[in-house]
Amino acid sequence: MLTRKFLTLIALLFITVTAIAAPLPTYEITIKDGVFSPSSIEVPAKQRFKIIIKNIGSGPAEFENLSMRVEKVLAAGVSSFVVIHPLKPGSYHFIDEFHLDMAGFTINVK
Repeated sequence: MLTRKFLTLIALLFITVTAIAAPLPTYEITIKDGVFSPSSIEVPAKQRFKIIIKNIGSGPAEFENLSMRVEKVLAAGVSSFVVIHPLKPGSYHFIDEFHLDMAGFTINVK
């Protein structure tokens, strides 16, 4: 009986460690003078993920969604990342505040 409980505990510990060590799904985008490429991505609902942002433009860029409290300012030629918390299904729009006249970027959560 004690052996069965011990093996169950070891199995649960292994599952937990494996879940923690799993890498985040990662998406890469670029911003060039206010133009996002790709202009949208599709991600699964209720799952954390990482977005790597590269500013390949000639000036600064800002990856921003105020309602989600996500903001990343990048100088020209700089890369960085943001980790997005699990989202409900829907569309989440981001802008480059230095180029408000451009279309921006959308995360579509399914």
